Amino acid sequence: MELATAAAWVEPVDLNRRQQLPVRLVALERQHAPIEHKLHGAFVRLLRSSAFTLGVEVERFEEEFAAYCEVGHCVGVASGTAALGLILEAHGIGPGDEVIVPAHTFIASALAVAHVGAKPVLCDVDEGTGLIDPDAARAAVGPRTAAIIAVHLYGQACDMDAINELARPHGLAVVEDAAQAHGACYQGRRVGSLGAAAAFSFYPSKNLGALGDGGAVCTNDEVLAGRLRRLRNLGQRTKGEHVELGYNERLDALQAALLRVKLPHLDDWNDARRAHAARFRTLLPSEARIVEERPESPSIHHLFPVRFQHRDAVAAVLRTHGIETGVHYTPAVHQHRAWRADQLLCGELPNAEAWAAEELSLPMHPGLLAEEIERVAEAVDAAVAHGVHASETVSC
Repeated sequence: MELATAAAWVEPVDLNRRQQLPVRLVALERQHAPIEHKLHGAFVRLLRSSAFTLGVEVERFEEEFAAYCEVGHCVGVASGTAALGLILEAHGIGPGDEVIVPAHTFIASALAVAHVGAKPVLCDVDEGTGLIDPDAARAAVGPRTAAIIAVHLYGQACDMDAINELARPHGLAVVEDAAQAHGACYQGRRVGSLGAAAAFSFYPSKNLGALGDGGAVCTNDEVLAGRLRRLRNLGQRTKGEHVELGYNERLDALQAALLRVKLPHLDDWNDARRAHAARFRTLLPSEARIVEERPESPSIHHLFPVRFQHRDAVAAVLRTHGIETGVHYTPAVHQHRAWRADQLLCGELPNAEAWAAEELSLPMHPGLLAEEIERVAEAVDAAVAHGVHASETVSC
């Protein structure tokens, strides 16, 4: 999708007034406006069906998303966090087990491990991409290790060949956390098809977002998919036949209906994000330290992270220019106060801690306008000109 077409997604405004409008980090209303009538139609269709829990809309979405991700099975669940936890439980992972998790990610990646009674073992991430470092993951494998969670952070797939290679001799389950990577590929293969199972989130701001919470598990394992369907639905095999202690973690039928409307647009939206990212790379000053993108795993740019040694000062300058920013993520997973000392394991994590201290997310969404990208670049230039310099070395 060309950058110029994004202008059609918003109401025309006076150019002078537009300069005063904030540049939004995310602007869902621009994404939804062209398909609003279809979203209304999906709601009316569901309303008339009275099938609000599981049912045909969920089944159809599962079929369509499985086909999109090039896998045999998709199981709709209530959230991305639920997807991760159910995958681990379906693999029989629980108390006494350890699961390797990158230390730079949203805390939910590790919370899901704790929720099944296992222990997160945090490993460091790659200095350039922020993705799990296969060498650090290999060093974290121990006698209790049962799985490894590869988080496709910021929209770029992890080095899945290396992850699968290190997992195979130890019999580890490889779980993809694909909450930020809908439509991304690795070596030409869709994210969601690269491990034993993959967890997706449909939180509204995701590349494929619902109008509320939602999630899914994708897998090629028919037995695993069957157990996931039982676990999400109170352990039921058939109506009233509860064969295990399950959960109420079903994908809502309304969200499934709305996601079915949005799924056919996902590739175009991702193309728009790629175009915006390319423009940012052209316009941002050389001092800006942009996340590395590797040719085997082209990003779909869920976020556009840039690292600055004085991140908060840069954000303050951008705020004075009316530009919204985000931080993804600080503190690092192991630095949250929620953890007790005996709840997770970690060693030295210099790269993860540096990412947590320096990362700043610039505006990124399909409806971003060309002039908004220019405003952001000019504001970063202004920050640099005022002595706020991007990080040149990783601070540990």
